[in-house]
Amino acid sequence: MGLLCFDDLFAAADATVAPVPVVAAGGADRTVLEALAEAAQRGWVRPLLTGSLAEIATLATDLAIDLSRFEIIDTDDPAAAAVGVVKSGRAALLMKGQIATPALMKAVLSRETGLRADRVIGQVVLMEIRRDQRRFLLTDTGITIQPTLPQKIDLLRSLAEVSRAVWDGPVTDDNVPHIAVMSATEKPTEAMSDTLEAAELQTHYAEYGLGPCAVQGPLSFDLAYAADAGEKKRIAGSVVGAADAMLFPNLNAANLTVKALMYAADCRFGGLLVGTSAPVVFMSRADTTSTRLHSLAFTLRWLQSR
Repeated sequence: MGLLCFDDLFAAADATVAPVPVVAAGGADRTVLEALAEAAQRGWVRPLLTGSLAEIATLATDLAIDLSRFEIIDTDDPAAAAVGVVKSGRAALLMKGQIATPALMKAVLSRETGLRADRVIGQVVLMEIRRDQRRFLLTDTGITIQPTLPQKIDLLRSLAEVSRAVWDGPVTDDNVPHIAVMSATEKPTEAMSDTLEAAELQTHYAEYGLGPCAVQGPLSFDLAYAADAGEKKRIAGSVVGAADAMLFPNLNAANLTVKALMYAADCRFGGLLVGTSAPVVFMSRADTTSTRLHSLAFTLRWLQSR
């Protein structure tokens, strides 16, 4: 069956019984206001914004967006204010708005007032390639620069959890998410330590308490994505050509891959943070209104599964 497409995630969000309170850190942004206005109109969310009230109001007027559905917290520290709203229970989701990632993560990672949990924090992107009718998850595309083997184990656990949350139908012994542990080559070699860790993850993944899933690595992107690549290279395995999720060796590889796909492929995508005490809708400030809606629908599904 595989992962749900964004149309399915939108339909699920449309069926939300009661709007979910979400706070955007840095609300003075066209895509933030447009996405949250549409999400509120569809009954997905009850939006809160942090940032400059004057800037938000001026922008809303220019965009002809009615702010009556919004609660606005006027502050010069939108990241801390937004995290505080989530921490207090007034919002169930945090959205990254018009704010730099380091500023937001400083507030999220605060030991006293942040959203730390006993998990590795990472960004998971859901990618939908419409030409091939393929959906897959990628991590960590935004946070952990050079994950250690223990951190990769936890990110692998998060990938399995998110995969099952957005799975199309029941997960059974014969129908589980397939996770590829990525590298530049499929052959473990001492010259590339990540290939040795990938082989270690494949060998011992059943011991990590990941729940139902299949793990294979190291695999290059072509082997994880295309069945004919496995045939040509004579590489077999249940994940070859059928990856539902991809764990990358480091941030550099993951971020370059996901951004290349975002801009060069006919695709839809959305992202969230895993490992935090509350879900975080997390994508780039350069993203479009539609990508913010994709990320929100994706994160709402993740919230419902927790």
